Amino acid sequence: MDEKGKGSERWSGAITNLTEMSSSLDSLQKLLLKKAVFVDEDTFARASLTAEQSRTIKVLQQRVETLERELDAAITAAAHARSEKRQAEAAQKAAELRAQDITKELENTTKVFELHMEELRAKQEEISKRDNDIKLLEAIIQTLGGRDSRSGSG
Repeated sequence: MDEKGKGSERWSGAITNLTEMSSSLDSLQKLLLKKAVFVDEDTFARASLTAEQSRTIKVLQQRVETLERELDAAITAAAHARSEKRQAEAAQKAAELRAQDITKELENTTKVFELHMEELRAKQEEISKRDNDIKLLEAIIQTLGGRDSRSGSG
């Protein structure tokens, strides 16, 4: 900020000098036109130098204004880019959190599925055991039924 303030002071001083030089040139020109005063070479050289410096200052002033506009545009673009970056980072973080939630949900679903599978296997083993018990009982019944029919006929 100090550099900007100093640059502004220098610029104000340069503009003041330019204004004074322009005023001096206008006065000299009016004097030459109205009074047809002839000046010595030294005075003419200084007036020419002042006029040249005045033109140079105007060109430099325009260049400074152009650079200031470009700087403002660059600052605005940088702020916009930072804003977009923050938005992208927030979106990425939200996507990562969503991915974590989905992963947890899948893990939980897998655990529930495994529990159901264990329960199904246990029930299938129970059914298989009961089926074997039924077959054994049927065999016993047939064996006993066969004895009864043999003992009744004999």
